[in-house]
Amino acid sequence: MPLPEPECGLVISYAYLWRNEYAAGKIEGQKNRPCAIILAIKNTNDKQTVTVAPITHTPPRDPAVAIEIPPRVKQHLALDGEQSWLILDDFNEFLWPGYDLRPISGTMGKYDYGLLPPALFNQITDKILELRQKGIRPTPRD
Repeated sequence: MPLPEPECGLVISYAYLWRNEYAAGKIEGQKNRPCAIILAIKNTNDKQTVTVAPITHTPPRDPAVAIEIPPRVKQHLALDGEQSWLILDDFNEFLWPGYDLRPISGTMGKYDYGLLPPALFNQITDKILELRQKGIRPTPRD
């Protein structure tokens, strides 16, 4: 199955490296997880830089930096039925497709779950813009 084109709102399977893991010197994410592409920029050399935010079952330590994924959206993306959050103050940035894009477990080489609904993605971008003014920055992965 071919790789998907990176686009904002696409949820991919990715070996996410949390900021605290990066600060501890780790270079590889400990777990493949769904992550939402929040920014995809085409560079001058026709490569794309992608920024992703992780989706996790762990309740956020600060609810102000997360958005809960509604059950209907989780069902649309074929994710599990457990409560999940998109974390908006911890990002990974990499050149697409990078080393950490992973096939979804149990699929024949499928890398994406689908797109977030536009209304939810707009809510996410509004929150990120608010947080960015507070100085959050992505973790580089290349």
